[in-house]
Amino acid sequence: MNTADYLEVTVRIEPFSTENAEIVEAMAADLPYDSFVIGDNVVKCYIQKELYDRRALRLVLSELPFATTIMAVPVPFSNWNAEWESGFKPIVVDGTVTVKQADDGTCRPTRYNIRLRPEMAFGTGHHDTTRMMLSSMLEYQENIRGRVVMDMGCGTAVLAILAAKMGAEKVYGIDIDAVAAHSAWLNARLNRVGRRVETYCGDASRLQLGKYDLLLANIHRNIILMDLRTYSRSLRAGGVLLLSGFYESDIPDIRTEAEKCNLEFMKQRVENGWACLHFRRDRSLRTEEIL
Repeated sequence: MNTADYLEVTVRIEPFSTENAEIVEAMAADLPYDSFVIGDNVVKCYIQKELYDRRALRLVLSELPFATTIMAVPVPFSNWNAEWESGFKPIVVDGTVTVKQADDGTCRPTRYNIRLRPEMAFGTGHHDTTRMMLSSMLEYQENIRGRVVMDMGCGTAVLAILAAKMGAEKVYGIDIDAVAAHSAWLNARLNRVGRRVETYCGDASRLQLGKYDLLLANIHRNIILMDLRTYSRSLRAGGVLLLSGFYESDIPDIRTEAEKCNLEFMKQRVENGWACLHFRRDRSLRTEEIL
């Protein structure tokens, strides 16, 4: 990859707020943007030049309840990657999980400590959706310890790494972005769980790798709605599905579709307008009954 062939796409927000900036970041992350920097009244999004689609970005941003303007300019990769990593501050989830930059030694250790080199992938735990997923995973030790876990749309592999540290026998991560899949692979090894975490580039069709006791998907609502049946078929009977990456207003549509796929709704969490849903696959159904 020619690292100079990148664009810096600046999205100006009116009115600007940290919450609005995080919404833009989350929406753009479902397009092939690699990393983000939140600045004064703007979010800077970075993407390989050949993957840039101005119309697709405009379409995504047109759904937002605030005004945005877009400007794209070429930029060397080395500049924005250094800027992004310099702004990566550690977080602690439920007093149990710490996520921090690889060389940051400022945090007191918690039960699970995850070090990341985010590189060009999404998912450091700072966004509400990722924090809710990390927190929700702590509720399902019985579906993780000694079991098989899938992290769909793994990004940095922060969720996959937590699953491995919680004692999963095997964890798989899939991301449609090859750079993110490689970043996930590197982060798993950085956290000394590389033997139990395998990462692949692809979409939900790769779920045929096996059957899972816990499936994680922190992805855009449209992808979730499209792939819910595949998720259900990939879960073992009694397996748990944790979903996030969408707004509270999207809950009814996702619940309705999940019920059609024989997924039992268990609970929901909402933070700052973002949602996380918990489902369980019906224990009594065979895979062919979900076709």
